[in-house]
Amino acid sequence: MRKGILGLMGLLLSISVLLSGCGSGKTIKIGAQTYTEPKIIAEMYKALVEDRTDLKVEVKPDLSSSPVVIKAMKNKEIDMATLYTGEVFNGYFDVEQTKDRAKVLQQAQTGFDKNYDFKWFDPYGFENTYAFTVRKDLADQFQLEKISDLANEAKSMKIGVDTTWLERDNDGYKAFSKQYGLSFGQTLPMEIGLVYEAVANKKVDIVLAYSTDARIKQFDLKTLQDDKQFFPPYDASAVVRKETLQKYPELNDVVQLLVGKINADSMIELNYEVDVKKRSEKDVAVDFLKKAGLLK
Repeated sequence: MRKGILGLMGLLLSISVLLSGCGSGKTIKIGAQTYTEPKIIAEMYKALVEDRTDLKVEVKPDLSSSPVVIKAMKNKEIDMATLYTGEVFNGYFDVEQTKDRAKVLQQAQTGFDKNYDFKWFDPYGFENTYAFTVRKDLADQFQLEKISDLANEAKSMKIGVDTTWLERDNDGYKAFSKQYGLSFGQTLPMEIGLVYEAVANKKVDIVLAYSTDARIKQFDLKTLQDDKQFFPPYDASAVVRKETLQKYPELNDVVQLLVGKINADSMIELNYEVDVKKRSEKDVAVDFLKKAGLLK
């Protein structure tokens, strides 16, 4: 009798372990960096994947940087994440130095496929890169739409910039001045987080910001087009381990749902809802998907 009970218990334990293994095998892990933007998009994919498939999703936020995300994907600790095309210039494999948007994307897609076995999807529709922004009153006064429009005004303007940008050789202030043929009357180095309030409080006239930062909306700033493409493109895309896609091919169609669906203005608005209005990334993500007709 005792042997019979032990045998039954062993059988039940084996079934339990087997079922547990099946359950964990159907969980997709999405990584996100420390800032708001990729966290929102991770929550979008969590909602979409769980709505349209029988897969479960675990979001792993606050990975310290994109290289950490890539390493975690390579080590199979996460299955997918949001990455930016300009990341290809950080030494993962040999690339051609170019600022052509299509070529940078192609190198990201080909290089990470060949060297890392990742599928780099087409972009969401926005990039997160450096951007020159000015107060709306100045933009209206001098009819500023693109950086080249500053040619006649720059010498009388004060600019606030990230301290590190001033010191960089290839893509810093000196290279920028050479490419655009302009320099500002006064240059004030400061931490990137302080530039927005500085321009809003009229301590400076123009600032080097991040193109999808919530504070562009918060302080009513206008982004000037980088018409000579000084800054390399940093288009945002979903990146997924190909092994995961082979195991769960239904993921392909779900990931494609956000391709071309988020522009820069939308991303600024989403970041604003979280960073300024203090809403949760999940609620903001779900609201966006419902308004876009991607979620009921």
